[in-house]
Amino acid sequence: MAFSTRRGGWAHTLLPLSSTPTPKSKLPRKSRRRLSIRNFIFTNFLAICLAISLFLFLLVVLRYGVPRPISSHFKSQAPRFPRPRKPVYRKPVLSDAAAKDAVLRSTVDITTKDLYDTIQFLDVDGGPWKQGWKVSYKGNEWDSEKLKVFVVPHSHNDPGWKLTVEEYYERQSRHILDTIVETLSKDVRRKFIWEEMSYLERWWKEASESKRESLANLVNNGQLEIVGGGWVMNDEANSHYFAIIEQMAEGNMWLNDTIGVVPKNAWAIDPFGYSPTMAYLLRRMGFENMLIQRTHYELKKELALHKNLEYIWRQSWDAEETTDIFVHMMPFYSYDIPHTCGPEPAICCQFDFARMHGFSYELCPWGQHPVETNSGNVQERALKLLDQYKKKSTLYRTNTLLVPLGDDFRYVSVDEAEAQFRNYELLFDYINSNPSLNAEVKFGTLEDYFRTLRDEADRINYSLPGEIGSGQVGGFPSLSGDFFTYADRQQDYWSGYYVSRPFFKAVDRVLEQTLRATEMLMALLLGYCQRSQCEKLPVGFSYKLTAARRNLALFQHHDGVTGTAKDHVVQDYGSRMHTSLQDLQIFMSKAIEVLLGIRPEKADQNPSQFEPEQVRSKYDVQPVHKAISAREGTSHSVVFFNPLEQTREEIVMVIVNRPDVTVLDSNWTCVQSQISPELQQNKSRVFTGKHRVHWKVSVPALGLQTYYIVNGFGQCEKAKPAKIKFFSQSTSIHCPTPYACSKAEGDVAEIQNWHQTLTFDVRHGLLQKIIFRNGSQNVVGEEIGMYSSWGSGAYLFKPNGDAQSIIEAGGLMVIVEGHLMQEVSSYPRTTWEKPPVSHSTRIYNGDNTIQQLLIEKEYHVELIGPDFDDKELIVRYKTDINNKRVFYSDLNGFQMSRRETYDKIPLQGNYYPMPSLAFMQGSNGQRFSVHTRQSLGVASLKEGWLEIMLDRRLVRDDGRGLGQGVMDNRPMNVVFHILIESNISSIPSLGSNNFPLSPSLLSHCVGAHLNYPLHTFIAKKPLELSVQPPPRSFSPLASSLPCDLHIVSFKVPRPLKYSQQPPEDSRFILLLQRRHWDSSYCRKGRSQCTSVADEPVNLFYMFKGLAVLNAKATSLNLLHEDTQILGYTEQFGDVAQEGHVLISPMEIQAYKLELRPPHQ
Repeated sequence: MAFSTRRGGWAHTLLPLSSTPTPKSKLPRKSRRRLSIRNFIFTNFLAICLAISLFLFLLVVLRYGVPRPISSHFKSQAPRFPRPRKPVYRKPVLSDAAAKDAVLRSTVDITTKDLYDTIQFLDVDGGPWKQGWKVSYKGNEWDSEKLKVFVVPHSHNDPGWKLTVEEYYERQSRHILDTIVETLSKDVRRKFIWEEMSYLERWWKEASESKRESLANLVNNGQLEIVGGGWVMNDEANSHYFAIIEQMAEGNMWLNDTIGVVPKNAWAIDPFGYSPTMAYLLRRMGFENMLIQRTHYELKKELALHKNLEYIWRQSWDAEETTDIFVHMMPFYSYDIPHTCGPEPAICCQFDFARMHGFSYELCPWGQHPVETNSGNVQERALKLLDQYKKKSTLYRTNTLLVPLGDDFRYVSVDEAEAQFRNYELLFDYINSNPSLNAEVKFGTLEDYFRTLRDEADRINYSLPGEIGSGQVGGFPSLSGDFFTYADRQQDYWSGYYVSRPFFKAVDRVLEQTLRATEMLMALLLGYCQRSQCEKLPVGFSYKLTAARRNLALFQHHDGVTGTAKDHVVQDYGSRMHTSLQDLQIFMSKAIEVLLGIRPEKADQNPSQFEPEQVRSKYDVQPVHKAISAREGTSHSVVFFNPLEQTREEIVMVIVNRPDVTVLDSNWTCVQSQISPELQQNKSRVFTGKHRVHWKVSVPALGLQTYYIVNGFGQCEKAKPAKIKFFSQSTSIHCPTPYACSKAEGDVAEIQNWHQTLTFDVRHGLLQKIIFRNGSQNVVGEEIGMYSSWGSGAYLFKPNGDAQSIIEAGGLMVIVEGHLMQEVSSYPRTTWEKPPVSHSTRIYNGDNTIQQLLIEKEYHVELIGPDFDDKELIVRYKTDINNKRVFYSDLNGFQMSRRETYDKIPLQGNYYPMPSLAFMQGSNGQRFSVHTRQSLGVASLKEGWLEIMLDRRLVRDDGRGLGQGVMDNRPMNVVFHILIESNISSIPSLGSNNFPLSPSLLSHCVGAHLNYPLHTFIAKKPLELSVQPPPRSFSPLASSLPCDLHIVSFKVPRPLKYSQQPPEDSRFILLLQRRHWDSSYCRKGRSQCTSVADEPVNLFYMFKGLAVLNAKATSLNLLHEDTQILGYTEQFGDVAQEGHVLISPMEIQAYKLELRPPHQ
């Protein structure tokens, strides 16, 4: 029978015939009133209501004045979000102080750690459902509540994998979108879902007006649902949360601006493991439901056994249930049709009608192929299909069932789509016309499915006794944790992609921080200027800014930043990012001129006087420092932009051609500096002939500061040369001028600063231990090793045994000792003539700098050539911290996850993603942290060990569809900042708890400085010393923000429309995150930290010389201003009145605002 395409299409046929008991409310019942009072109220009800209404109205008018008409730029739509149930708090809400001092923790029914502890990982053969069991049912399960099946047609379109995004679009994706429009328009019963806006935007740009109108109509009438709606379906292991927000907002905003819809259901069938960060971000974007697929097959089985494949995902730190989002986990091996209709793929494949003879897809590998449905076979075929549906249904709690119908790049032709729709319509009609089957089946969207499921869960109580569940959706368990590391079969763990193509993982982060800085500069330009002449530069750059946003977004695709695409596709991603990096740097060079007051009126027309200090000549090479000529009698401007929200004191470095230079600040005052030779990665010629100048800068928050490199300024001391020591048994070193060189003696070398002394094994050039100023010390035991891995590929890490050390005695070691920076550079000896790695260790001296407290490690990696085929390079720190093989690694740079090494899973399963940080903590509270500026993989395989993979070179394909290995390695530098901390308050219980620990405040600051470095620009031409420019700096914030408050993003989201938008639209966006930090470590981070975000920050007074107007809270995708649907506490929405922002630890909050100079 035909189904209504409107909401509630099941209503007439699926309401139970017998009354269903209403689940008991979890909220306390109100106490009874006395009968006389009740009668009085009933008698005078109308009069009482009128009196109260009039009183409230007068009160509001007196307090706020006469209300203005409500306006919105969104297209008119019916409300899309039902009000969520009020959360039922099961724990007392922590006070702000308590929240800081405690380990933030949620209360849930299931944690992924519990699942890992429970599962034996025996990979038992389950028969037809190989990774499960033989599923059966009694037959009476649907007597009181019919089985409601939604078959959801879909096509998974990778924006780059084996072909580039452009090649896929031309060959497949545009035809698929054409097919959807044509075939769905024929019959309102047909449905479809689409995820990737990168393809839809391109199709829309080229489509005729009639096609656009048809697609919009299909969306508006519910036949076509946009799910997720990000620019891509992003990876969740390597992507940073900034980039995830960017790519989601880019897609969602384009969709809303173009078609007028905002997605509410997320669809992520192909990322290789899942992060709770994504669940959090989706919730704060207004999403209600999400679907995931690629989780460990043993976890799927365990969840299915207890009917827990649908659950409420809660953040591990959320004690108040504000982050809850409903999740559907698919139960089987894959998202293709053989693995989605039920537990027996040999049967399900027979219902993939695009595999019939005459189509290009492979036939069913089980030997039984689909056949055309007709009146002669429809009964047998329908009953066989329904049997699979019923078996699958037993794995879930409700009688509402989701059955995806699609695969990669499906529905590419009308013939293919018609084959699926035509055959399924006959099967549906048979099932639906037989009431005795107790089932109704139809095409649906995710919205159809989730709405019907929630309706059923409202009518029938599926909660188990004692289950915590959620106040958002009743009847389902609550879960916290992440789903790494993914295994799809046997011992095939997908931990290789945490490291594959590390060069481009690094470029991704450079593009990210450059885009963030550019957005800030553009917002500051438009905020402070607001004259049409000033607007020309930023508005004229809008197209390239949009391209940069989209190129960053594109690379977040789960075959982009993962490093799992073919070589020419990686080249395409890399070229796009390189182009955008160049565009952004050109704009930044011009923007700093305007903000410093240099030629503000001509910035859009003329080339900038400045250029970036680091430049890349090609998409696949490391950046190089531009050398300042520093000839006699000249000065060279160096401008720093600080993209962080606190004033920054830091030791910086530039390259000069000659050593006799002096550093001056903006006021032409002398600054102490150090000169040392520039080194290169060539053992036979260590020195380049150029020089490094180090000095300490102070740059205001979100501001600019100018310094000068001067030659011939007699009033100041020249840069002080460092001393050089070297150790080599074979290589003779030529000592460069003007340095004093000596040969290192003994087996041990040391470098030291005010805070710590580092000890090195001279024969191997490796760090041994750290001695602190108070006399305590830590063994570090640096080791560089290599796995041999004949089974590894782009996705999988399958080592043959443990990693073996590759460093032999007898390399070259160069020690640079200066008053600001000390460094040990090691050119190790290995069995290969050209070693795959060399490395440097640096420490800094600088009062009030964070750098003086850390150790900087830089590894130069060249895993190039056949000598390193099927090798995977690691660095291992073998410390004396008794961590019991428990460590903590970050998820997307946003939160930490507790990791534990299990003997019952193989080595590769104990590797985890490390986008930015990993740390170990001992029972005495001592903590060893490694910060990285790019995504890598990390493990703690033995007590006290922290191991990080640096690069991998693999000859073979690993059987996951790519069809090649990973052989396109590039020379690259990996930089770590290592921090060792001792706690100041003893909390011994924390080390053994099963919840994630948070970084210290200092650790957060170290990570921010590494991932958001100063942006350095140098003048293209020197000035004569006789020309002394006026002091040039720019300081836009009234004061530094609290140290735990981070500006995620400050930008103008629609720069192209800036001039056309009225200021009332609040054209600027500010995203703030409050970091949670472990207060058992030093509160102030032993840095310049002056405050933390215990007290509200007032947006109205945040900027110097700028009025903040029309401030209002919004969602992270900038499309919802009703904060209740986002799960936030009520105070978030109150910013407009007083400007006060008070953010709970861990939260990210977005605000729309307008900036205007006070005189306007």
